[in-house]
Parts: sequence; structure tokens; C-alpha cells
Amino acid sequence: MLSLGAGVQSSALALMSAEGELPMVDCAIFADTGAESQETYDYLEYLRERVPYPVYLVKEKEGLTKMIEEGVRNGTRVAQPPMFAITPEGDNGQLLRVCTEEFKIKPVRRKVRELLGLKKGQRAKDEHCDMWIGISLDEVQRMRLSLIRYIKHHFPLIDKGIRRGGCLEWLKARGYKLPPRSACVYCPYHRNHEWRRIRDNDKEGWKEAIRVDHMVRDGWKGINSTLYVHDERIPLEEVDLSTDEDRGQMTMGFVQECSGMCGN
Repeated sequence: MLSLGAGVQSSALALMSAEGELPMVDCAIFADTGAESQETYDYLEYLRERVPYPVYLVKEKEGLTKMIEEGVRNGTRVAQPPMFAITPEGDNGQLLRVCTEEFKIKPVRRKVRELLGLKKGQRAKDEHCDMWIGISLDEVQRMRLSLIRYIKHHFPLIDKGIRRGGCLEWLKARGYKLPPRSACVYCPYHRNHEWRRIRDNDKEGWKEAIRVDHMVRDGWKGINSTLYVHDERIPLEEVDLSTDEDRGQMTMGFVQECSGMCGN
């Protein structure tokens, strides 16, 4: 099974498998947080039309955005994103990230159990799953062993020595449309170049990121800090997203890539 984020690396894996450059997977599983950009949902459909195996969509309840809305409005629990915070004492902090576990990892794990034929509470005996993860050679520090006995993680891109740039070149060489970065539109892990991309190319995503940024400002039950989606801890629309070139400064010839914490 392939853990599919519909970003660069996992999309390359999906298509490499479909083309026979890697063994054929039995299926791919996409965990929908309910907060991805429309570009990601569109690319997911693009992939589904080009692979010969099923691509399953799984979703936790009504999604992360709905949970945040209800938490802010009704004081209910929120599986918090890693929002940037200013404490009542005026100190800077950042919330512990819970959203990935609840909206990415658990739904995929639940689908794996269903596909293995395991009922709720049933212990696995001979059942097992080889789970492909889209981590490339330049992200080797993100490799993790599975904590679930019947799921074994595999990293085919690392085994083949392929970096993220190599995935892009492979996709280009075969005429595939290039995927967007897969992440929630208001993910606090966005770097400025990603915020610029959303602002300049995804008007609805930018509006949604600003809406959520303002919505979380006063926190929710158990969180007394002032919250922001950007690490400057000011409203997103007020952040200076200009580049060094825009400001007339020299650059070193490279752009820092996002670490892709929540899927590839």
C-alpha cells in the first residue's frame, strides 16, 4: 500500500509503480484533512485517472477546519495545528502539533486494518501491510520505523537514491503534470515562498488561510495564548512576503524547501 499525499514524492512513487519502474502496489490511501488546497484535490483526481490500482480517500469526521470552527465557537476539543503563539505573559511559543496524528496517521491506519480484514479491537496475527512512504533521499532524517506491528514502512525513493528534484525530473521527462505541495492551506509550517505561491496562485486558498488565521486568534478551550498561522505572529495579510530580489538584496542562488512534515 502507498501512503499518498498527492505531493511531489508520493505522486512520483504512484506513477513509478503504475509504469512498472517499481513493483505494483495493491492500492494507495489518501488522508483528506478537509483543509487541502483545491490544487491538491484536482491533482489527486489526475492521479486516479492514471494509475491501475484503487486510490482510497479517508477522512476523520468532518475534517480539521470544521473541528477548529467548532472548538472556537463551542469550546470543544481541537486536534491542534502547530500555531504560533504569544502567551499572556508576552512570550513567544508554538503549540504542540496534534493534527497530523489525528487527521493523517490514524485514518490511514484504520483503512489498512479494514483492507486487511481486521475488525475493531481484533489483533493481527498473520495479517501485515508493507506501506510505502514518499520520503526522498534529501529527507532521510524524516524516516521513521512503524510503531504498529502489522505495518512495515518502506522508502523506495531512498532505496533508489532519488531526491525530490529527481522526482520532478522524472515526472517532467514523462510528460506528467507537476503536483503542488500537499499541505493544509493554513499550515503554520509554510515557508514564505509557499505563502507567496498560495497568495499569487490560489486566491481561494489564500482567503481561507486568512480566515482561519483570524478565527484562531483568541485560541480555544485550554489555550489562552494569542494564535497566528505565521511565525512573525502578526495577521497573515500583513506579513511582508517580498523576496530578497524584491527588496534589492543579493541571494545565494537557492530557495529553501519546506520540510513537508505532513505528507508528500
